Amino acid sequence: MSAKPDDPPNILGSFIRAQRQMANLSLRQLSALTEVSNPYLSQIERGLHEPSMRVLKSIAEALNVSAETLLKQAGLMNEGADGDEQVGETTEAAIRSDRRLSEAQKRALLSVYRSYVAASNEAADIP
Repeated sequence: MSAKPDDPPNILGSFIRAQRQMANLSLRQLSALTEVSNPYLSQIERGLHEPSMRVLKSIAEALNVSAETLLKQAGLMNEGADGDEQVGETTEAAIRSDRRLSEAQKRALLSVYRSYVAASNEAADIP
């Protein structure tokens, strides 16, 4: 039985692969960062396995992507009613894809950006 391209595991795997490639990480490097085996990561990227929450969080951390973004891609979390989530993802993607920045600068910018968003959400009492 073959999996369909629009199945949630395939969508999640494709998203993880795209994020890994944008971060210029090999599968082996991602494996070292996440402490998840190289073959298992490969199977996730190909949509053959659905990762546990622990693995998803580990992958998200290594790729500088919010765990919520991966959960949405996995179909485990719904999009917000407003467009704030999409704007945040677009902003983070722009930072990650800017070739003028080093990886350390990208991580620092993402960290600052996320802290400002979190502070704004707290001030507005948004979960």
